[in-house]
Amino acid sequence: MTVLHLCVGLPGAGKTTLARRLEAQCSALRLSTDDWMHPLFGAGESENKRDVLEHELLWSIARRVLTLGTDVVLDYGLWSRQERDLYRARAAELGVNVILYFLDPSLEELWRRLEVRNAEPGYPFKVTREELELWNTWFERPTPEEQALFHQPD
Repeated sequence: MTVLHLCVGLPGAGKTTLARRLEAQCSALRLSTDDWMHPLFGAGESENKRDVLEHELLWSIARRVLTLGTDVVLDYGLWSRQERDLYRARAAELGVNVILYFLDPSLEELWRRLEVRNAEPGYPFKVTREELELWNTWFERPTPEEQALFHQPD
């Protein structure tokens, strides 16, 4: 059965690494907001554009690919339960399974990884320690009860 894969976690959690692995293993289409943001909008603040990109443009591509019978991997972050519920409902409307992959390294490990990423030349989305700490307070971690609502990977 066709599967929508959701990669959930803060920056530096390993979502893109996992998404790329799933893309190869499942012959899936990987959609990552970060891959589109910089080419379309530059490196400046564009949070409202990110929402439109994720919830409308990229979803329209994902929806079409899923209806054609190909798996899709969303490498978005999906920090809120409301977002995760939205994609679970959208998958149900299409009659496809949805699997949630929750990546939750410690804040110290996230920061260690982000320091390495921030030092990479040409990486357009630098993250400060203060931003990471703030985002950590916003992140609604999936509870075991929520995780039980999703299909489990084979």
